[in-house]
Amino acid sequence: MTEEEPTAAHWLFGDQLGPHFADPARGGPHRGVPLVMIEARSVFRRRRFHRAKAHLILSAMRHRAAELGDRVRYVKADTYRQGLREAVGDGPVTVHHPTSHTARAFVDALPAVRVLPARGFLVGHDEFRKWADGRGTERLRQEDFYRWVRRGHELLMEGDRPAGGRWNLDHDNRQPPPRGATGLGVPAPYRPRESDIDAEVRSDLDRWERDGDIAFVGEDAPRRFPATRREALAALRRFVEHRLATFGAYEDAMLAGDATMSHSLLSSSLNLGLLDPAECVERAEARWRSGDVPLNSAEGFVRQIAGWREFVWHVYWYFGPGYRESNALHHGGRLPDWFTELSPEGTGANCVGHVLDQVRETGWTHHIPRLMILGSLALQRGWDPRAVTDWFHRSFVDGYDWVMVPNVVGMSQYADGGRMTTKPYTSGGAYIDRMSDLCGTCRYKPSVRVGEDACPFTAGYWNLLHRHRDRFEHNARMSRAVRGLDRLTDLDALLEQERHRRD
Repeated sequence: MTEEEPTAAHWLFGDQLGPHFADPARGGPHRGVPLVMIEARSVFRRRRFHRAKAHLILSAMRHRAAELGDRVRYVKADTYRQGLREAVGDGPVTVHHPTSHTARAFVDALPAVRVLPARGFLVGHDEFRKWADGRGTERLRQEDFYRWVRRGHELLMEGDRPAGGRWNLDHDNRQPPPRGATGLGVPAPYRPRESDIDAEVRSDLDRWERDGDIAFVGEDAPRRFPATRREALAALRRFVEHRLATFGAYEDAMLAGDATMSHSLLSSSLNLGLLDPAECVERAEARWRSGDVPLNSAEGFVRQIAGWREFVWHVYWYFGPGYRESNALHHGGRLPDWFTELSPEGTGANCVGHVLDQVRETGWTHHIPRLMILGSLALQRGWDPRAVTDWFHRSFVDGYDWVMVPNVVGMSQYADGGRMTTKPYTSGGAYIDRMSDLCGTCRYKPSVRVGEDACPFTAGYWNLLHRHRDRFEHNARMSRAVRGLDRLTDLDALLEQERHRRD
């Protein structure tokens, strides 16, 4: 507490719920400073969120308020501005750097609010900006950043070299699922037990929907993801002790009967601030050094957090608020109702229906169904990337603006034209067939491009390449595929078929 602000309160946003956001030793407020939390119903009016996501956020906030006891003033209000006025009047407030451009602009416009540095990430904004400015190019690559973070934080290092002699073990981590298997046979992920707070949240959500005030999409089954620090630590412990060892090899694989495979399911806990990324990667490294997990699994997990998650956070801020408007491919198609309503009957393609059903039930899938099924479909169909970004933001329990703008605009939809990835991430049905068991029972055949049995992904892939041939033929990672168009004897029929496709 400073002399200039002897009565300043500290505002905790709903994604700043871990102890590192209130720890004075880590840049947080003094232990005597009162805390404020605001539950603003307007957030749920602006977007039609997945109900499981709304439940998780409100449950996590209310659980944190219960833990903090008399130190926190928890206000339920219509808007943040109204809640802040009720909590502190015109008094001074501090808050850690918010996680969206909109929220940052809002707090910057409040006269009595002072913004503290961001928490919950390994690299500070100034550090990243210095690194990125030194690249001398608009194009930033996650691999370069990842190596820089590994060196700077001494993660999986042996002296000045990467453990095992290679930075990137992706080649070892792209195995298809075991032939004939319906699951990996690993212990299930941690599942929390609901409390009276969850019952209260569910009752409130029911009432809001009955009143017609707010609408949701998806189902609100018993809560699947941690809402407290204790639960999040238990989930982390269960992952590193029982699931991390088998994570690496099959991290890109999909099985209809095993939605979670060996994934950690920790993204929502990290994005709510219940876990700090440093403790996650350090525990993974410790399991490798003790000989309990192979290097490819530890490296794959470290890459997801210290590499990709960290990179996405900083790209979001470095490229600025205008980045979300990027649309290099000039896609403007409307998302069909079956997609926005999470209806598995949409395309008739088994993989799409299966993944949408999982999203409807849980608000979660792992990264490959998101990227190579849902995102790839949107890219091939030419849907508006801003609408696709909004859909991912609303439909996933771990979806936040800073997460989804780079992941969808930059990676999934290639809408930035290659500022953060080297090529569009899309494929024909053969990839899905190789990496999953979802094609065997599908009415479509992954090897067929034209006709009643034509796989929508196979036909859609070639149609996309043709539509953007002028751009992709100059991309070193795409040029060979583009040249393949010249070998298709049924290209005209394929293009005619895709022109008449109805979502």
